[in-house]
Amino acid sequence: MRLTCAAAIAAAIALTSAVSAQERDEPTVQLTAAEIASFRDTLRPAGTPRQDSPKPGGEGGAAPIGDDSCEHARDNECDEPGVGTGACPSGTDHTDCQYLLAGETDSCQHANDGECDEPGFGTGACPQGSDRTDCGDVSHLRYRTDSCPHAFNGTCDEPGAGGNDQCEARTDRTDCVGTARPETINDHFFGDDDRRVMPTDQMPWQVIGEIRFESGGACTATLIAEDVLATAAHCVAEADYVDARATFTTGFALPGGPRSAQVTDFFLDPNFDYGRFSSTNDIDGLDWALLRIDQPLGAELGFVEVRPLVNEFGAEGAREIDIYQAGYSWDTGENLSGNNGTCHILIAYPDNTMSHDCDTTRGDSGSPFMWREGDTYYLMGTDSNFRSNPSGPFIYIAVLAESFADYVPRFVAGEIGNGGPVSDNITFPSKPGMMSYEEAGGAAAGGFDGDPVTPKTSNSPTE
Repeated sequence: MRLTCAAAIAAAIALTSAVSAQERDEPTVQLTAAEIASFRDTLRPAGTPRQDSPKPGGEGGAAPIGDDSCEHARDNECDEPGVGTGACPSGTDHTDCQYLLAGETDSCQHANDGECDEPGFGTGACPQGSDRTDCGDVSHLRYRTDSCPHAFNGTCDEPGAGGNDQCEARTDRTDCVGTARPETINDHFFGDDDRRVMPTDQMPWQVIGEIRFESGGACTATLIAEDVLATAAHCVAEADYVDARATFTTGFALPGGPRSAQVTDFFLDPNFDYGRFSSTNDIDGLDWALLRIDQPLGAELGFVEVRPLVNEFGAEGAREIDIYQAGYSWDTGENLSGNNGTCHILIAYPDNTMSHDCDTTRGDSGSPFMWREGDTYYLMGTDSNFRSNPSGPFIYIAVLAESFADYVPRFVAGEIGNGGPVSDNITFPSKPGMMSYEEAGGAAAGGFDGDPVTPKTSNSPTE
């Protein structure tokens, strides 16, 4: 998912209240200014206005009680200090904070519907602490991340926890509170967060980078040639245009520091339609993008070649192959976190998508799914979205390389492309002398016959 940049909240942070958190017997959170900005971004789904977020059939939020004078009041996110983000003075965001202060309940009208509706962990249709049963025990997970460089090392290194005190408070979540995660929350951890930090000065991890967009937000992308990246189409596309202006940064642990480059061109599937992708599951297999950068970083660092897995091993055989995945998740700071050969394809679908059991979350969109042959890694897919599943846990979806492998050589050679990083025309015109999208092949390349398609419901791109 492309996370919307936060509105400036420095003024709100500077405000103070005559009633302190201690006087109100609130649990102490004490977020820093940077943490406040970060959590207000990640708790609110991208593009969601700062107001109640009703689900179909009713309005979200609780009845107003007390003082809601803060500019961020009644957006279902608790912003009071000590118990919430701290973006509001104490006592001015009562409606959003009341359940965290008085005790968590199932008082939201959407409670007990089998879907977590708390901001950050679910849809955001309920105030924090008012959908307890559906969200599970998340109280110890709020406002915590694994952004410490020493996260996932098996030792709690937060201050006073008995470790090495190498981490700031609330930044070593998994090591300090364990790996258990409710299966109903939007972070895709299948009940346990088994991710690990990957060394970004070693292959293949040094060629997996973060791509930050000038328009705001970030995704993950991978070098698949000297100057070409693979990522997700929904990272660069909007309703009626594409804006791929971005900086790609990778190899944060390399001697001399990370390497960076600017995006200069893009290519999407000719039939990709952001509106259709966002509202249906019909074209999930087209959620891929090829990006050109202005520096041949792959000549120095290497790159991961595209090699479709299902076409080579078949839909059933591919399920036996160990998968490697990593991305710059919202909750891991500059750590590249992922799955080191510990996850697998669950089902390979005929539309060139796959469901998987790799632990992924927001920020991982576009991240690589790789397989290994000896010491060589190959790209076999990119992370896309998740689908709700009324009969069980969410279904987590990636695009298989079968969908875009045939386009890669032509884009690398400069035969196809947009001719720049921005297009305000959904037909994505090619630059003079280059092949048009229609000439490039029309429908997505590849395809295969495999398992029958599991029923797919709402498409919710969230990484």
